[in-house]
Amino acid sequence: MSGASLVAGSTVGRPALPDFPWDRLVPFRRTAEQAAGDAGIVDLSVGTPVDPVPAVIREALAAAADSPGYPTTHGTSALRSAAVGWMSRCLGVPGVDPAAVLPTIGSKELVAWLPTLLGLGAGDTVVLPAAAYPTYAVGALLAGATPFATDSLTAAGPGRVSLLWVNSPANPTGRVLPVEHLRKIVSWARERGVVVASDECYIELGWEGTAPVSILHPDVCGGSHDGLLAVHSLSKRSNFAGYRAGFVVGDPSLVARLLDTRKHAGMMLPAPVQAAAAAALADDAHVAEQKERYRARRALLLAALNAAGFRVDASEAGLYLWATRGEDCWETVRACAERGVLVTPGEFYGAAGAQHVRVALTASDDAVRRGVEALAV
Repeated sequence: MSGASLVAGSTVGRPALPDFPWDRLVPFRRTAEQAAGDAGIVDLSVGTPVDPVPAVIREALAAAADSPGYPTTHGTSALRSAAVGWMSRCLGVPGVDPAAVLPTIGSKELVAWLPTLLGLGAGDTVVLPAAAYPTYAVGALLAGATPFATDSLTAAGPGRVSLLWVNSPANPTGRVLPVEHLRKIVSWARERGVVVASDECYIELGWEGTAPVSILHPDVCGGSHDGLLAVHSLSKRSNFAGYRAGFVVGDPSLVARLLDTRKHAGMMLPAPVQAAAAAALADDAHVAEQKERYRARRALLLAALNAAGFRVDASEAGLYLWATRGEDCWETVRACAERGVLVTPGEFYGAAGAQHVRVALTASDDAVRRGVEALAV
């Protein structure tokens, strides 16, 4: 290939990716800002934490600040042991080998690059939920594979299914998959040699109904993690989004493959962040405190949406309310923006969300209060 074909702007070899969906919200943000005036927009569109980083985390970060050497890609033994302890203590997943824990630079980068790291490409199909976090599909496209959105195991789409994404509690719907359903997914995948990746970023945020369960729980997988990966994030439970830290855990042979490639690519979590993540995973008190903040905000927003004529579906866990007025989602986005409130159109998550909007709980108490007042107008 000649050097001329590699000039800036060339699209040679570049996968065709969709436009970044949140760019389409910019006009509605302007509408909401004009409607809100000096009080300020009530932004319920993006699930970014707004509360303070717990002191136990900041202190651990500061104590590890003098870290002049390169960090290890596999993570410190302290971090991996903290992850193992948390999984046993909080998720009921015992006996995880610390070697099967791999830190990631937040969970989104792992979601985006997992198909590539697993060696998927043309001819491979990545199955994702019908209403799903957009990065599952983006990851498939980056690898040259085909994303296929479905909630049915009997409709696996074109090509060879190589990876299946599970997301429980789900973004955007907040739906929790029961143990029986997760068990069926694991059985189906193992019969066909399909890797199951379970995005469990919201697993500690169950509100009502079925309690969230990890794909690695013995009741789901029979005690064997073969063919299974669980993806975890500290962003929501620990207000850790600015630190960019998560981890993937599961089948030791799959984790070893990921580790080998990540070593070559220099995909390392900074050492001070590793220390902070270990402290976060070892402390349950700050998680319980943060969960109660979200519980109170959820109660206010849920009541306000119901009073304003919305129907809230699923939403039994996680950081979002999946709401509908039985109309095109963009009409709902516009109506909310005209009241100074910005929400996310369900269309961002696939055709299954065409009549829903996602309402985030990640806003300050004051913003939630103003949002409730605005929805009542």
